[in-house]
Amino acid sequence: MTDHPKRDSAKPRVANQRGAARLAAVQALYQMDVGRASLEDTLAQFGSFHLGREIEGEQYLPADADFFRQIVSGVARHQLEIDPSVDKALAEGWPIERVDATLRAILRAAAFELLRRRDIPARVVISEYVDVARAFYEDDASGLVNAALDAMARNAGADLA
Repeated sequence: MTDHPKRDSAKPRVANQRGAARLAAVQALYQMDVGRASLEDTLAQFGSFHLGREIEGEQYLPADADFFRQIVSGVARHQLEIDPSVDKALAEGWPIERVDATLRAILRAAAFELLRRRDIPARVVISEYVDVARAFYEDDASGLVNAALDAMARNAGADLA
């Protein structure tokens, strides 16, 4: 039997905060896409109302607010690079604009991290966004996300070991 150091349960782990930031970023990107909300309005709304609060009975986990802003702003700033990368990773005949808006938000956020945040291992990005897909879908969407992100990471020359 091995001893494991005890974690301070009062202090949330960074990974949980980043995971919550990823989930919130997908929600924000969806809102920007479908609701045509501006980047500034979306960042303000999520910063003030969603991150780490209860809204309409839904408890939003405490999120890394800076990481959330980096993802949402990064997708907005680099979308002209991101969308063709996603298109290339999806099945032929299924460009990103044909994909469900929530899946589109998931793929764009993940693509930003894969293409622009080389400090985060690709396997971590893929795993995290597959989990995000599972939070929204009960069907094969997580498999599609996994396959598309794996292809995107390989196309970007990421180390998947």
